[in-house]
Amino acid sequence: MKFTFLTMKKIVLFLLIFAVNNTAFAQKDSTKVDTKVTNKKGLPLKEARSLSIKTDTGTWLSLDVSPDGKTLAFDLLGDLYLLPISGGKAKRITEGLAFDSQPKFSPDGESLLFLSDRSGGNNVWTLNIEKGDTLQITKGDTKNVQSAVWSPDGKYVAVSQGIRNLKLHLYHIDGGSGTQLISEPERLKTVEPNFSADGRYIWFSKRMGAWQYNASLPQYQLAVYDRDTGKTENRTSRYGSAFSPTLSPDGKWLVYGSRWNDQTGLVARDLENGMEKWLAYPVQRDEQESIAPLGVLPGMAFTP
Repeated sequence: MKFTFLTMKKIVLFLLIFAVNNTAFAQKDSTKVDTKVTNKKGLPLKEARSLSIKTDTGTWLSLDVSPDGKTLAFDLLGDLYLLPISGGKAKRITEGLAFDSQPKFSPDGESLLFLSDRSGGNNVWTLNIEKGDTLQITKGDTKNVQSAVWSPDGKYVAVSQGIRNLKLHLYHIDGGSGTQLISEPERLKTVEPNFSADGRYIWFSKRMGAWQYNASLPQYQLAVYDRDTGKTENRTSRYGSAFSPTLSPDGKWLVYGSRWNDQTGLVARDLENGMEKWLAYPVQRDEQESIAPLGVLPGMAFTP
């Protein structure tokens, strides 16, 4: 696989470019299909044929770096892969009709958190890398799930989910119905959560409304949710918007996307003094004008 490596002091930030791959399935006899769906768990689809693809490039790939810095996890065409960070052959670790995306390593490096529709709807799952066992974290098949992330201690998962204006939820890794963190205002959309290094704050992207035609900037800004007080606070006010907050493991750096003129770049903020600079410009088009089902930008990560 080909990747773009961007270096800033001790960090390396990975971002891969744009496109959403969609596959549509049609049935001639809708009555028969409905009968089968009623009695079947999971995806109501059956393979009719297969297609072999050999490639060394991909678009809109979300990725993460293992805690030991040796392995990349990424998604491609609805499957998850592992790849040595030094390069080599990618190993596919999920396959089938389900659309799996946005893998994130657990703090101990033993599991991956990812999004999948394998239950028949969008949900959050974990995968034990060594054993291959999967565990469903969120339940229900009628909601949209846009993103999910581990807490630094590995005990909780922050999830952006909902019907239209998605909201932040917190789930314990051992199960449960989860807790909605932000409920008002109703039109507020909160997506792309990311924990601070100490686990107290959850950074996220927010906007009013799910999406709109002929949208004018800004559309998104960054904010934080304080887990101790339950309060939120805005952290950006950029005309070109601010989205996809990505934090360094040491808590010193924040990288996020923003638009300048007609192109999108990555901004790096020193969290100790608040100073900012362009890390990379331009990178790729963002998804501000759409519902951004896979994120306003693809998932990116710092090395340890």
